Amino acid sequence: MRSAERSERPGAGAVERLLSGLLRTGVVASLSVVVFGTIVTFVHHPGYLKLPPALKGFTQAGAPCPSTFREVAVGIGQFRGQAIVAAGLLLLIATPVLRVAVSMVAFACRKDRIFLAITLTVLLMMVLPFVLGRVGL
Repeated sequence: MRSAERSERPGAGAVERLLSGLLRTGVVASLSVVVFGTIVTFVHHPGYLKLPPALKGFTQAGAPCPSTFREVAVGIGQFRGQAIVAAGLLLLIATPVLRVAVSMVAFACRKDRIFLAITLTVLLMMVLPFVLGRVGL
């Protein structure tokens, strides 16, 4: 972006740095949680490393895996690797949603109604599938 364009929008550089930092932090944190959960899984089940059929049973379709927020929370409380990995994936999914929400706040603070409306629409499009899935549609 040219410096002339930035001067028209005070604070735009700070918001852009915040958003890029948010994305980087979310991705790194998510990756760290997934790797940690994978390590926990293999520490609790060393047979997965030595016995291919055991690992296949763990990774094939239909294998038990936490699929709700409650199951993930309970699994984390029990220090289950699969639940920790699922939490890392949820964090990865939440990162861009949070980025859009922060962008929306930034546009609201700047009183930029057009971009606020666009960002709100994007946020709704990101959240709506989760809500519809929750109610069973």
